[in-house]
Amino acid sequence: MKQKLKFAVMGAGAVGCYYGGMLARAGHDVVLIARPQHVQAVTSVGLRLQTQTFDEQIHLQASSDASAVQGTDVVLFAVKSSDTEAAGKLMLPYLRADALVMCLQNGVDNADRLRAVLPRHTVSAAVVYVATEMAGSGHVKHHGRGDLVVEPSAIETGAVQALVAAGVPTEVSNNVRGALWAKLVLNCAYNAVSAIAQLPYGKTVAGVGVLDVMRDVVAECMAVASAEGVQVAGDVHAAVANLAASMPTQSSSTAQDLARGKPTEIDFLNGFIVRRGEALGIATPANRVLWALIKLMEDKNSQK
Repeated sequence: MKQKLKFAVMGAGAVGCYYGGMLARAGHDVVLIARPQHVQAVTSVGLRLQTQTFDEQIHLQASSDASAVQGTDVVLFAVKSSDTEAAGKLMLPYLRADALVMCLQNGVDNADRLRAVLPRHTVSAAVVYVATEMAGSGHVKHHGRGDLVVEPSAIETGAVQALVAAGVPTEVSNNVRGALWAKLVLNCAYNAVSAIAQLPYGKTVAGVGVLDVMRDVVAECMAVASAEGVQVAGDVHAAVANLAASMPTQSSSTAQDLARGKPTEIDFLNGFIVRRGEALGIATPANRVLWALIKLMEDKNSQK
């Protein structure tokens, strides 16, 4: 290991625990900032990191307090999109002036929202391609992939080298905005459908008419992206077609949130497309239906 860095993971759920665990396994100092039940488990016995190639207890620090970011070189920022500004404000008094904050969030505007809260810090957007879930307190289960696409900055080099050396394929790209939009389109196509059916990707695409719904969703997303002047990265249609085949047993994060009675990020996925479509005069009926149904299911959960 060339350089030992100190990382904090702000919002250490399934995504944050995976990357934090990989970095700690490679010898870096890592503190997970998470919910109390996860902190208690990690403090007691370590983080269980269960992947396709190994199943280990990783020993690292954990805290429920944002002050744990103090002294860290890099913060992996993985809170829910709805908590972006609040979590940023909690970190602000403790962040080193030269710390890098790397956004590992769904949606396309979180880094910009975080920069408004942390105007004097370097905030770098990242696109996350990983299938993970929390299988229990302090137990993250990895189902596939794990690569990152990161926005270039003056200070991201050490963090990228650390991630790559830890077994996390990481690419620096000048079109992170386009990559974020490509992932947004994938999420809009799959997340709500998986959540409504409570089925993994492989089974959802086998449903009658589902592929047609997904095609409509993708077409609306691409129309909004075009109106926004976004050059969406890669072949989105091929990516959508391939996702179910590459992750047939994976359920969406939206499905996992609903199953646990938690709020989802649907307002920053299909709901974002609906809002931008309205602002730009573009009809988004397929996205609107999926967004409205997930909001209805969230309301049902909140009344239990």
